[in-house]
Amino acid sequence: MPYSDFPNGVTSFGIPMVGGALPISSEYYFVSSTLGSDGNEGNMSYPYATIDYAIGRCTASRGSVIVVLPGHTETVTAAGGITLDVAGVQIIGMGTGSLRPTVNFTTAATASVVVSAANCTIKNVLFTGGVDELANPIHVQAADFALVDCEWRDVTGQATDVVLTTAAANRMLIKNFRFDGAAAAGANAGIAIVGGDRIVIDGLYMDGNFAVGGIDVRTTATTDLEVRNVVFRTRNAADIFLVDTITASTGMIGPNISLRLNDNADNVTEAITGATFVLFDPIYVVNLAGEKGLLINWTASADA
Repeated sequence: MPYSDFPNGVTSFGIPMVGGALPISSEYYFVSSTLGSDGNEGNMSYPYATIDYAIGRCTASRGSVIVVLPGHTETVTAAGGITLDVAGVQIIGMGTGSLRPTVNFTTAATASVVVSAANCTIKNVLFTGGVDELANPIHVQAADFALVDCEWRDVTGQATDVVLTTAAANRMLIKNFRFDGAAAAGANAGIAIVGGDRIVIDGLYMDGNFAVGGIDVRTTATTDLEVRNVVFRTRNAADIFLVDTITASTGMIGPNISLRLNDNADNVTEAITGATFVLFDPIYVVNLAGEKGLLINWTASADA
């Protein structure tokens, strides 16, 4: 379907685009669980029924676009139930609020979306946890992946970790991500980073009960991490937003970070750990209702 069918941010079928016009591509496919079938042609009138099937129809590195229509629901019951294994594919969800496409993880704790090909994007999709102790429902194993304008919700129990990378996830971008975790204990981290270079997290609302930290760098150090524009709440006594368990990771944290901790304790400095990060104010921390945040009290640079 040629790009000329989608002028001025509106498709020829009258559906407004998210954030403007659809990206230019020589290849478009449409998906709808309510209107579609995987035996269809994959166009607007006869969409496919599942995202995973549409990925398999895409051509690598052509900038293929999968348009997921409002009201779509897809259930993932096993590891790689949706696998982005074709390079350069963009999955664009249509609709707002409850009309956004929903991917629900059920049945097995290993149920996941796996990103194994480079240069892929998922935009405007709601992910929901429908089974307890999900290990890695969004598992990023390739470079230049972007998760944009998406949302996570714990529905049944708590996911252990939601976004989990491998060291291959160089230049991953998480942009405008809302994370509504369960208030009860059970989570380790919302975003778990294993290695990787120049990962960017820009625009994050995160609320959950994180035993390790909202963002956890583990197993392998990450380099040149960037984290900014964050509103964060933890309901766990660990009181940690960002933790580097490797103690060798590098990156720039801030500005514009607001952290709400669980306990009224000597925990402000420790809300971000990682001796080789650098911080940029404002980074505010508050640890008791009825109080206002104070700037995190790391050592300030001096003019030597």
